Amino acid sequence: MQNRRSFIRNLGAATLASGLPLTHLSASREINSDQKVRVGLIGVRGMGWANLSSFLKIPGTSCVALCDVDSSLLENRAGEIKASFGKRPETFSDHREFLKMKGLDAVIIGTPDHWHCIQMTDACMAGKDVYVEKPIANSITEANLMVKAARKYDRVVQVGQWQRSDPHWIEALTYLKSGVLGRIRQAKAWATVNYGKGFDVVPDGPVPPGVDYDRWLGPAPARPFNQNRFHGSFRYFWDYAGGLMTDWGVHMLDIVLAGMEVSSPKSVMALGGKFAFPDNAAQTPDTLTTVYDFENFNLVWEQYIAMGTSPYLEESGEPGVAFIGEKGILAINRVSWKVLPFQENGEYLIDALPPRKSSVNPLDLHTKNFYDCILSRKDPNCTIEMGRDAALVAHLGNIAYRSGKKLEWDPGRGMISNEPEVNSYLSPIYRAPWTLWKG
Repeated sequence: MQNRRSFIRNLGAATLASGLPLTHLSASREINSDQKVRVGLIGVRGMGWANLSSFLKIPGTSCVALCDVDSSLLENRAGEIKASFGKRPETFSDHREFLKMKGLDAVIIGTPDHWHCIQMTDACMAGKDVYVEKPIANSITEANLMVKAARKYDRVVQVGQWQRSDPHWIEALTYLKSGVLGRIRQAKAWATVNYGKGFDVVPDGPVPPGVDYDRWLGPAPARPFNQNRFHGSFRYFWDYAGGLMTDWGVHMLDIVLAGMEVSSPKSVMALGGKFAFPDNAAQTPDTLTTVYDFENFNLVWEQYIAMGTSPYLEESGEPGVAFIGEKGILAINRVSWKVLPFQENGEYLIDALPPRKSSVNPLDLHTKNFYDCILSRKDPNCTIEMGRDAALVAHLGNIAYRSGKKLEWDPGRGMISNEPEVNSYLSPIYRAPWTLWKG
């Protein structure tokens, strides 16, 4: 039986051997004061603003430009930057004009999912490094194009799946890769979130003052303005996002892919619906169970809105993951991780590990890693390929749910092999004049 103390003592060496990023398990290297990075933000609400705020904690950074379709919010954010740093950034409503600005080194993209592909490929073509929020795209085709653009133009692209920079998750995955659990037969990932009923159906209404709604829609279908489809709740409508699966799902599925060292499943099937709140305005399901078949294990994704409990980690209602091995279960969420051993003939097969708590700000570590890689030109902790793989798995789950079919995935051809008509879900239909990047 492995001794818990010896495991913890050997953790650093094991992490080096595992190939997992060690950037932030030791002190970050110091950056010379003359190594300046000038950043701009597209989409100044929510995680976009959180990412920029985190990035600007790093000495040697400055915000030189902001871009948003909401002029009132844009002016307020520009004022906040000036109040904090003494200089007002340039402001834009059109990301194409924003990208023409001289003296802009890097771009943070915090817009709704349906905009990510256009804005990231445009930024790469303009010679900018990019921090793009997850999921990287609202379709599998877009995600693949984003990988192509990042590599074609040799850009540093960090995806906002920041658990890749968190020592808490790295430590847990190092334990997994040590082999203590034995062969992993199943992985589970879940988002059981207590979001309540959500939002009631409301009639279409006037566009809020100062908002360029046509530009907010961008490549998405033309629709009258409805407050339920705007700002944070956009993620529950298929035109713009994929619900909990592409919101929380990409974070948790990414950890499974990292732990099992895989990139795509052989097949997927899904069952669910709007069972908890059938009358609210959302299109995406509040209840969903998705089963993925990989080469030597299966993965089960579960989502429930208005639950607020967490399998295996009852002390927290956070979304999480679990790896079920021959000798026990490793369960992880953002609050803690622990090991639950199996028994044989009344004896534990491995040592139990009580909950180990997270104690850092992982977003700050992730933006710092992006900054370091802008200077070093190395790949960051969450590469565009990692973002693509997590998005692909999440989108395949949604496609299986929407089509009602068990789907077989052909990674070589990048398509569904057994139900060819379902491949129509892989690519979006852009509203003119917007077009997919041709590569």
